[in-house]
Amino acid sequence: MIRIFHHTTFDFLRHWRTAAIITAAFIALGIGSFAVTGAPNYSIEFTGGTLMQLDFKTPPDVAAIRSTVESAGVTGAEITQYGEATSYTVRAQDEASVEEQAGGAEGVAGKIKTALTLRFGADEVTVVRTEAVGPKVGAELRRGAWLALLLTSIISLIYLAIRFDWRFGTAAVLSLVHDVLLTIAFIKLFDIEVSLTVVAAILTVLGYSANDTIIIFDRVRENLKKHRNVSLYDTVNRSINETLGRSIMTHATTLAATLALLFFAGPVLRPFSIVMAFGVVVAVFSSMYVASSLLIYIERRYPRDTDDKNKRREAPAVTAGKAAQAAKARTAAPAR
Repeated sequence: MIRIFHHTTFDFLRHWRTAAIITAAFIALGIGSFAVTGAPNYSIEFTGGTLMQLDFKTPPDVAAIRSTVESAGVTGAEITQYGEATSYTVRAQDEASVEEQAGGAEGVAGKIKTALTLRFGADEVTVVRTEAVGPKVGAELRRGAWLALLLTSIISLIYLAIRFDWRFGTAAVLSLVHDVLLTIAFIKLFDIEVSLTVVAAILTVLGYSANDTIIIFDRVRENLKKHRNVSLYDTVNRSINETLGRSIMTHATTLAATLALLFFAGPVLRPFSIVMAFGVVVAVFSSMYVASSLLIYIERRYPRDTDDKNKRREAPAVTAGKAAQAAKARTAAPAR
């Protein structure tokens, strides 16, 4: 079996300060964006309203589409071109349109379709997809999404607390918090539409990053037992290097599948693919720099039992001393 990056000795932790500055600045920009521009760009699923995907035979005039939609009684609709010049989406998320969905899911969509057919002709425009969500359903979906994120975080916390001691578990949990904040900042800064698929991507990123951190921490725990006289800094660096080949293969294959979805799966899955691609980068960054650096800080701030450390240091010397005494006794013993 081919092994890549075998027996490497890179000093990853040397750059932890630079990594901390970059990630803190990015999260600060994301939080600042919330303060300046408000909530993220929620999809129809979370806000309620109507989304229509349209295909025209010939490229239409955007102003003509807008005037036609307004003539149907739908004001403030967002008209967006995507993909080819003949493909457009119509989003009606104003309060009147959202409230109208409570009375009938196809009410607004039916008005828009009728007006477009009269204006452009039945053969000229095709409604490819329609999403219509009432305000109550949208609010329930939004609550459910946040609840899913909260439950996933709690379950991860419980699992990590059971698998590791509290120092390892705390570092891993804080790393997951960092991943969530970084991903949310990315979504806000790049104005990615938050839908159920994006929430699924965030949950996937959490599990993916936690798995990467657990693998490195498992190796750290093994190396602490094997190399008792080696500093924690060197042990963590050794562990990252020992899992580097596995990490590169795993992340490369995951990123390849994600990029395939991004370029070929169409606009519906594009937000999911973008968040997942970013999540692969976050998982690498977080496990190598955030979780590992936090572990070293926590171990130094709250060191383990001093007597246990002294026993570890003295164990090789005691063993050597006993061996020397045994050899001396054998030499001094009279021959029979």
